[in-house]
Amino acid sequence: MSFGTRKRFWKTVDVVPVDDAFTVRLDGRQIKTPAKAPLIAPTRAFADLIAAEWEAQGEKIDPETMPATRAANAALDKVRVQFDEVAALLTAYGETDLLCYRASAPVELVARQAAAWDPLLDWAANRFDVRWTVTTGVMPTEQPAETVARLGQHVARFTPFQLTAFHDLVAMSGSLVIALAATEGVAPPDTLWDASRIDELWQIEQWGEDDEALTLANRRRESFLNAVLFYRSCA
Repeated sequence: MSFGTRKRFWKTVDVVPVDDAFTVRLDGRQIKTPAKAPLIAPTRAFADLIAAEWEAQGEKIDPETMPATRAANAALDKVRVQFDEVAALLTAYGETDLLCYRASAPVELVARQAAAWDPLLDWAANRFDVRWTVTTGVMPTEQPAETVARLGQHVARFTPFQLTAFHDLVAMSGSLVIALAATEGVAPPDTLWDASRIDELWQIEQWGEDDEALTLANRRRESFLNAVLFYRSCA
């Protein structure tokens, strides 16, 4: 029987400490990941999110309503065992960061990008002591090697749970800078999400938006906001 069609088999959900971390138990039995590892959360706050998802399940288990559990599984079964590769993959986004590629026209779009993106690049430059190369168009432009290296050093200091949340922040926004800003509370999560969609929102204003694109955008937004919550819960 697949996970998605399993029926609820437990009555009680509780969070208990395990060494310096926390686990979730169903009827006194510890939850395990798909790879059979004990599901251990780094903080009580993150364990509480997982427990709330299991408590909220109805007659059948619906994995789509359990993003914190899925994130914990990914952190333990995937990110933890290939941490360096994931960190390098995410750092590489800094080489072609969304915020460094600007429109040359129309002037309204140029102004919107500058208003939203320049402060974020300035913040990152000051916070990490790096420089950015900003260009127009879509042709790749090389960023200073020291910039990417310093950001990579910062990303490498995340825990597996933090890096799992950070993965979704980067993947959903398409920007290493926006993801870093989200982890440090530089702006409200919704503001940062909107900053990542300036080009999309401009196109929608010009041509309208279909239902399928709207549904996809809403899902990406939800994933981004969940990732902010997960990062803060395990920081």
